[in-house]
This record gives sequence, structure tokens and C-alpha cells, in this order.
Amino acid sequence: MSARTAPFAPFEWMIAWRYLRARRAEGGVSTMTWISLIGITLAVFALIATLAVRSGFRAEFVDTILGANAHITVYDMGTVQPNGAVDRSILDYDALAAEVAQVPGVTRVAPLVRGQVMASFRGDNAGVEVYGIAPEDLLTIPRIANPDASSGDINRFAEGIAIGSGVARELGAQVGDLIKIISPDGVKTAFGTSPRVNAYEVVYIFTAGRYDIDRTRAYLPLTEAQSYFNREGAASELEVMVDDPDNVDAIGMRILSVAGDTGLIWTWRDASSGFLSALDIEDNVMFVILSILVLIAAMNIVSGLIMLVKNKGRDIGILRTMGLSEGSVLRVFFICGAFTGLIGTALGVVLGCLFALYVDQIFGIVNWLSGGNAWDPSIRGIYFLPAKLELGDVLSAVALSLGLSFIVTIFPARRAARMNPVEALRYE
Repeated sequence: MSARTAPFAPFEWMIAWRYLRARRAEGGVSTMTWISLIGITLAVFALIATLAVRSGFRAEFVDTILGANAHITVYDMGTVQPNGAVDRSILDYDALAAEVAQVPGVTRVAPLVRGQVMASFRGDNAGVEVYGIAPEDLLTIPRIANPDASSGDINRFAEGIAIGSGVARELGAQVGDLIKIISPDGVKTAFGTSPRVNAYEVVYIFTAGRYDIDRTRAYLPLTEAQSYFNREGAASELEVMVDDPDNVDAIGMRILSVAGDTGLIWTWRDASSGFLSALDIEDNVMFVILSILVLIAAMNIVSGLIMLVKNKGRDIGILRTMGLSEGSVLRVFFICGAFTGLIGTALGVVLGCLFALYVDQIFGIVNWLSGGNAWDPSIRGIYFLPAKLELGDVLSAVALSLGLSFIVTIFPARRAARMNPVEALRYE
């Protein structure tokens, strides 16, 4: 009979199904089966949900970096002044910008003037980093020109100042208000350097999606910033955007050759390398920890099968004496365990995908129940909990769960297959 029986024949599925449905009074272990099923479901759900949040957080973080910051920044090595300060001004910035723009892969080059100042409005103060940029270049920054939220008119940028929503909230300022910008490095006189205080109308308020950007950044027209920071006819740096941000290292080397011997570059990866490295380490650690969780859930299958084999010893002996091969017995109990793992994995995938798709609504309920304190953007850096479903993450979770379920099932199934029918029936 065993020679003519194909693997996973219909009668093997029938026997396995009867064992899975058997009640405790019939010698079955349906309760253990349910525990195993729920454990696998929750473990796979947790794995997919964590991987989705991890992917979403990384994607959102990188998107806000690339959408509001330079992909590559070009500096000058600078010269030491008589007072010991290093002047890194780029005097021929228009010519250098034109050369950098010719580098393959570069999509935009914008001269910038940067400086740190204090903003003041009606007695409230906030530290601000001012970016001096041409109005036409500001319109090409995705997270500024097309932010998550904004007020005012960006087309009036040449008439005033654009500030982040965090700065506006800190100062209590709105569009149309005049805010003061105070710099300690201002007008040079015979008696030393006096602070410079200028007032600008707030014409545009943006929410870029990153708390640290919205809380500290402001934009002034380039010519006004050059005058304010005593950099007439010069720029602090060149902001470079590329078509493939993941290839900034190769493009950066080409830009560096154009920038000359005194040129320096700084990419978005350099600026965020510490955070990105921390994310990579966290990704690996979380995957390992959740893999252990899936393994623990899969071990419930082993417990259930061992009990099933023990309760079905008499049945195994009868089936063996009727001519059922060891392979058929092994496959019957393998089907019992694998079926539990398969159904649990499928349910876990459904729940995990639903969580990723409706994470905003779910987190809104959690945030409401916690009184609005579940997420602090000043710590997280972004304003919401992102989730991004990726096929690779789902497939890796499925492969891990099914692989562990199938592997752990083999051991109790082999024990059942090797059971001596004489010993199984001796005391029956």
C-alpha cells in the first residue's frame, strides 16, 4: 500500500482534518490547536505591524530630509581672517553654481546665506536659523513650496519673511505681523560691533513635516540676507538637489572635482548618518526579537502535536497494522501542525495589513484615550505615526512564520511515525 500511495493523498488530509476537529472527549486537543492558532496570528500580526511602522518611519524621515534640505551642500574651505575667524564665503557663487548645474544628475543649484539669529515678537523670543535664498529657488523646495500645511502667500516672499509653523507658534505670530530679527554680529562701528535689528513682515508660514525644521527655520530673500549678515556679493554655500538622492556619493565626487581645491561637500547622508545608522540597528534588533516571538508561538504547535500523538497512540497503532506507512503517519501529523501555522499566518497577515492601512485611525483612538500625549513631535521629529506596507516585509514575515511552523512540526510528526504499533496497542 505504501508503495502505491502518493504523498499527501486525500485520505491523509481527511485523517488530519478529523484530528484537528476532534474534541477533548474524543481524545483530541482542539483547545491547544486554538491556542497555537491565536499565538501564530498575534505573532505574525506584531511582526508585520512593526515592519510596516519601521518602513513608514524611515520613509517619512528620509522624505522630510530630502524635501526640505539640500541633497548635497557645497562649501568653501575658507580663509583665516586677521582676527582668527574663518571666512567661508563663496564670492563667485553664480559662476560656481553654473558649473555645478552642468554635472550629470544635478537638478537644481541655489546659493544660500545662512545665519543664526533671535526672532522676537511682542516680548516672545525664539532661536531661528535664517536661510537667505532667491524667491525662484524657494519655489523649488518641495516641503516648503508644497508643505503639509501653510498660510499666507509664498509668491510674496520677496516682500518679507517666511517662517516655520513652530516658529510662528513660539512667537505667537501670524501672517501679516512684523517680527524682529536680532543678530549680535551686526553693524561694525569705531566702538565695535553693535547688534543688528530688522523688522520683517511674515508673508508665509509653512509646516514642512519635521518638528526641528518647523521650529527653527526661516527664509529671507537672498539679497536681503546678504545685507543683513554683511555678506554683500557672497554666499555661504550652494544647495544642490539631485535626481537620485540615493546616489549622492557618486554625484558628490563629481561636484567636488568641479568645486576646486578649496571646495567641500556635505551630503544628506552625512548630516543624518547617526540617525540612519540607529534606525538600521533598531531594524535588525526588532526583527530578531519578533522572530523569537514567532518561534515561541510556533512552539505551541509542538505542544499540541505531542499531546495529539499521545492521545492518538491507539489510532496510530491500528492505522499501522492496516498497512499505513511511516511516511503517511508523518504526513498526517505534519498536516495537522502545518495547517495551524498556515491559517495563523494568513490571519496574522490580514490583521497586520489592516493595521498598516488604518494606522492613522487606530493611533487617533490611542492618542485620544491617552489624553493626546501618546506622541510628542519634539521627541519623535515627525507629527504622526507612519506605516508603509512593503511586499518584501510581508513576504519575509510569511516566510519566517511558515518556515518555523513547518520545521517545528516535523519533530512530533516523526515521533508519531516511528511509534511501534505493537507497543501502541499492547495495553488497549
